[in-house]
Amino acid sequence: LMGHRLDREVERNFIDAQKKGLKGRDITDYIDDNVKMANVLKTTMTDFDGGYVMCGLTGSGEMFAMRDPWGIRPAFWYKDDEVIAVASERPVLQTTFGLDCDDIHELEPGQAIVVTKNGVDSLEQIIEQRGDSKCSFERIYFSRGSDRDIYNERKKLGEQLTESILKTVDYDTEHTVFSFIPNTAEVAFYGMLGGFKRYINDQKIERLYNLGHTPTKDELQEILHQYVRSEKVAWKDIKLRTFITEGNTRKDLASHVYDVTYGSIEPYVDNLVIIDDSIVRGTTLKESILKILDSLHPKKIVVVSSSPQIRYPDYYGIDMPSLEEFCVFGATMQLMKERDMLHVVDDIYENCLAELKKPRAAMRNCVRDIYTPFTVNEINQKIIEMLRPEGMTTPVELVFQSIEGLHEAIPGHKGDWYFTGNYPTPGGTELVNRAFVSFYENKYKKRK
Repeated sequence: LMGHRLDREVERNFIDAQKKGLKGRDITDYIDDNVKMANVLKTTMTDFDGGYVMCGLTGSGEMFAMRDPWGIRPAFWYKDDEVIAVASERPVLQTTFGLDCDDIHELEPGQAIVVTKNGVDSLEQIIEQRGDSKCSFERIYFSRGSDRDIYNERKKLGEQLTESILKTVDYDTEHTVFSFIPNTAEVAFYGMLGGFKRYINDQKIERLYNLGHTPTKDELQEILHQYVRSEKVAWKDIKLRTFITEGNTRKDLASHVYDVTYGSIEPYVDNLVIIDDSIVRGTTLKESILKILDSLHPKKIVVVSSSPQIRYPDYYGIDMPSLEEFCVFGATMQLMKERDMLHVVDDIYENCLAELKKPRAAMRNCVRDIYTPFTVNEINQKIIEMLRPEGMTTPVELVFQSIEGLHEAIPGHKGDWYFTGNYPTPGGTELVNRAFVSFYENKYKKRK
């Protein structure tokens, strides 16, 4: 399509050149000097649905990079007297060119940076911004944690879970050890530790204030020596992301990926809190993590996700599993069965079919209705039942980030469709409805 529109732009300049009386090579040079890639983009990109940063180079040397009008996918650029560079992540440009954060600019939604063959650059608004849906999962998981803003956002995500975690361990910080799995959760782990340090410091102040007398040295030592206990409990031995590994290979890898630090907690006395950046399929939890953590014999295991429950697939460039592979979806379907609510599933299927007959822009996401009857905690309990390895005796609790906490920690990135089902484009809504229809017809009917 873009090649076709480029041909039309060449034709426009050819006609202009003829009107000016140019001939032969002069016409060719005129076309090369006057092709406007902004025109090509404006006539090409208007009707595309999705998240993207489209980059290109023409035969005559014009370059461009354009961001989708919803701002779903990220794009940053830098220029000096010699180069213009575009990347999906700011730290890449900083490291490559030795820059500060403020030297890097963000390409705005619907905007393109265009460079002519002579090196003249311009910013062009190709399509008016259609939404404010910068992807939040980029910030939680996929982007480099070395970015200044992402680092602070991930810390905030961990810090905000302090109160929820305290409830699961009955506020017993003295007998609670904190750790993280995998490495991408490390920054959220630091934020979580910061939240608990503040909590314990507040407790120290309260105790000192309520003594009613000048504390003795022993009293001061006893109070001030309270601290947050953190250990490197789990080690990842294979440098592979099981999140993006296929089928049986993922399951085999998951069972061998992690090992534990023996003696890092006191058996049957210490609670163990493990933070992860997200829980998608739950394969690694079931096949590896819970098994090896159980071997340490903690009093309780609390698995914390710095992101909310992932309930819906992504259709904007991130390779996500199909709907039925999400552990949250699987747990919800199990609850439907157990509570004799399968008629609700039938209704959602019929509603999806009805929506798919409508124009894209008029569709709603009917899959959201699958979660409406249940609380987050009810789904959490069912996930634990389904992921608990056979023979495991240690109690397990799940703590997920709230949607409100997500928005507070990452206010500039409102694209939360993974968690809420609020797809920013009509195409996303259509595809999730189709995903449920496919699930129902191919798998659910057979089980039914």
